[in-house]
Amino acid sequence: METLENKTFDELTIGDTAELIRTVTEQDILLFACLSGDNNPLHLDEEYAKSTQFGQRIAHGMFSALLVTTAVATKLPGPGTIYRGQDMKFQRPIFIGDTITAKLELTEKKKRGNLIKISCTMTNQRDEVVFSGVSTAIAPTEKIKIKASPLPKLSFEAEG
Repeated sequence: METLENKTFDELTIGDTAELIRTVTEQDILLFACLSGDNNPLHLDEEYAKSTQFGQRIAHGMFSALLVTTAVATKLPGPGTIYRGQDMKFQRPIFIGDTITAKLELTEKKKRGNLIKISCTMTNQRDEVVFSGVSTAIAPTEKIKIKASPLPKLSFEAEG
């Protein structure tokens, strides 16, 4: 079982980095659509998506932002972090089957409020930038090292 360990505000150093790598699946797209209610055919309808500039279905843009929040919450600084905001730019579409690497770098620390800023760049398997942005968060002050909770097993079927 995976262990999650944070870096407290005092342990953080400008330039600290972390990575999250994830291959985007059909199930990711379907689950995100269910969760968000975003049933735009660009994400769910293969025939429609073929007629668009992308030529195939793409992941929801906010799926990228979700990967950033996951990386901040589990990697840098990790558990106990309170997310405050996100500036973001979607630069290329993400397709089913793309392997996305989110690279985080701590760029700013402010003692007042334990505020931090983290730069994020996401690339696909072709090393093309698909997303960039800056996260603002409150870093944890207490050390946490804990076993990660297992994710639930889900299954579903599309309504026809």
